[in-house]
Amino acid sequence: MEEMREMYRNLGISDKIYDYSNDILEGLKERFDNIDKNAEYNQLKVINAMQKNRVAEMHLSGTTGYGYNDSGRDTLEQVYADIFKTESALVRPQITCGTHALNVALSANLRPGDELLSPVGKPYDTMDEIIGIRPSKGSLKEYGVTYSQVDLLADGSFDYNGIKQAINSRTKLVTIQRSKGYASRPTLSVERIGELIRFIKNIKPDVICMVDNCYGEFVERIEPSQAGADMVVGSLIKNPGGGLAPCGGYIAGTKECVEQAAFRLSSPGLGKEVGATLGVNSSFYQGLFLAPTVVAGALKGAIFAANAYEKLGFKVIPDGKEPRYDIIQAVELGSDKGLIAFCKGIQAAAPVDSFVTPEPWAMPGYDSDVIMAAGAFVSGSSIELSADGPLKPPYSVYFQGGLTWYHAKLGIMMSMQKMSDAGLINL
Repeated sequence: MEEMREMYRNLGISDKIYDYSNDILEGLKERFDNIDKNAEYNQLKVINAMQKNRVAEMHLSGTTGYGYNDSGRDTLEQVYADIFKTESALVRPQITCGTHALNVALSANLRPGDELLSPVGKPYDTMDEIIGIRPSKGSLKEYGVTYSQVDLLADGSFDYNGIKQAINSRTKLVTIQRSKGYASRPTLSVERIGELIRFIKNIKPDVICMVDNCYGEFVERIEPSQAGADMVVGSLIKNPGGGLAPCGGYIAGTKECVEQAAFRLSSPGLGKEVGATLGVNSSFYQGLFLAPTVVAGALKGAIFAANAYEKLGFKVIPDGKEPRYDIIQAVELGSDKGLIAFCKGIQAAAPVDSFVTPEPWAMPGYDSDVIMAAGAFVSGSSIELSADGPLKPPYSVYFQGGLTWYHAKLGIMMSMQKMSDAGLINL
């Protein structure tokens, strides 16, 4: 025990932070055990899909040029389709991020005169310019697609009456963001998403229901596509890439929706037939294989953060006892000093660029300065230990990731250490 304490001391963790953290963790053993059971289930699900599709060594190699006859790519997409229980999937390094994946899915399946509806309030900030909430070149608004939004009720429940009134003859696609983004609302469980989709489909059966699945993959035993979603969309440098995918995104869903997305991503007439994988297949496969275990570590880190900061008197979303439906933990720090100190702690715990001091800046796609902390092996990877938040009240930080539970634990301890050093918390 003293050897462990000394290791943490060497990394800059005081005895007070060390003892406080151990006290918190004593009460989390049962929850951590349940997370491990879910991880085991999801691990077997991934292995089953890989074995069913006869993944072979030859599939780990990439292609160049047009990428015709890339059997590794095509097999991986079938593996994703089997895991998500969908008709088809598009899994490509050419999809640059989650925002790009969402844009491809929306732009591919909407036409001028159609309306996009968000029944769960305003989407994540980077969606503003895609939709046209903030003017931008190439937005859906510029192409004649209108947008309608129904906010959640004060208690976080769906405004079913408002949604019913908002659905009209032009409502073509409904976008449902699973995670909270930079909002204080609860993350949506797959069960709640399924209830919402059934309600919407009862009103208009032919409407396309798309779920932004970022940060939610492998948190539960089922995915939104198993609860009625026509499309689920996400990033490979979040959960499903397992920390090994160097780039990429996915769209899984009905054959029609995915085919439309493929034509949008490449070109009409080409679709899924092209797209060289350039040597990333091995990372995509191995990252997917590791993803359930990596997500489990990130979940433990989020729960530890919630309980540690809640006991210190901060508002945390979700709270320390709530069920988890994504890997993100929000903590309302109440001041710019608190937000900056927290992020300094996460950066100081990183294996890469631990010596760097994060600073707020005007990041593209956001309406205020944002501070981001991440010392990642893959630039911008938010399945790796990271934290970020906009410099505006209530100065919430959004913590996520950790390729291992032990690294996530260190990150949270270091964030408390920096808060303590700044005189912002007292133990």
